[in-house]
Amino acid sequence: MRRLRTHPKLRDLVRETHLRPDDFILPLFVRHGENQRVDISSMPGHAQLTTDLLADEVAEIEALGIPAIILFGIPAHKDAVGSDAFDDVGIVQQAVRAIKSAGLKLLVMTDVCFCEFTDHGHCGIINEKTGQTDVDNDATLEILVKQAVSHARAGADVIAPSGMMDGMIVALRQGLDEAGFTHLPILSYAAKYSSGFYGPFREAAESAPTFGDRRTYQMDPANGAEALREVLLDVQEGADMLMVKPALSYLDVIQSVKQAHPSVPLAAYNVSGEFAMLKAAAANGWIDEQRVALEVLTSIKRAGADMILTYHAKDACRWLTNPG
Repeated sequence: MRRLRTHPKLRDLVRETHLRPDDFILPLFVRHGENQRVDISSMPGHAQLTTDLLADEVAEIEALGIPAIILFGIPAHKDAVGSDAFDDVGIVQQAVRAIKSAGLKLLVMTDVCFCEFTDHGHCGIINEKTGQTDVDNDATLEILVKQAVSHARAGADVIAPSGMMDGMIVALRQGLDEAGFTHLPILSYAAKYSSGFYGPFREAAESAPTFGDRRTYQMDPANGAEALREVLLDVQEGADMLMVKPALSYLDVIQSVKQAHPSVPLAAYNVSGEFAMLKAAAANGWIDEQRVALEVLTSIKRAGADMILTYHAKDACRWLTNPG
């Protein structure tokens, strides 16, 4: 076996998994205001940006060869139903228009959920009539549709619902179609786990729940077969693409989903906690960040992901282009 490892060019020729800049989707956080770049302490190199800074930011992203971004918004005002999320002049809608006005070919995806927009930090409308404070699934579907249609009107290229509401894909497909957006694809967060790896994102998106947790609608990390049920439902409801989130601790789930649905494009989200761990270890001199980050991203691709949402996207593109 060692004969095929003797020369670096030979190793390249027999390499089974290839990592490229066009595998990546970069998450961006947008906020109201002007000329503000608010650094995210737990995610070095990332910040909340005001819309006037987006043109330069996305130009750099496109120049690196990254084909797509996904937007997360931080509103100026939060309320019980997250009304800024479906306001045509809401922060995400403004950001989409600002990016589109830059005239780039970059694909603009939008996260469709409410945790950043509600004053309670949960992913939908709270139903307290049941005697157990929880998200009202069906009431939330109605406002999810409003949010998605509003994003579509702003010019979003892909809608990516992340709230893990039952029936959200069929509701969104019907709502988008009725509004005239039959062409708009849906990237479903089909298997999203209730994970401890989301900590830094909660800071970045200012979306931590004010009470309870999200275990009643996000998946139990112990369950693998359940992910296949979730994914199958979303495929049957009309999802165009699927996602597993997080990625690194769920490589087995990525592989299982890809094997079950080989013809459906599959994304994996290399989430904030996974990113922050590598940054912290590298800052302490414990690991070589470039080597380990590329190894992590390669493992996600090897497991079956066709595309990777990752905060390492910019650095990974530079490393892949100039490996020295």
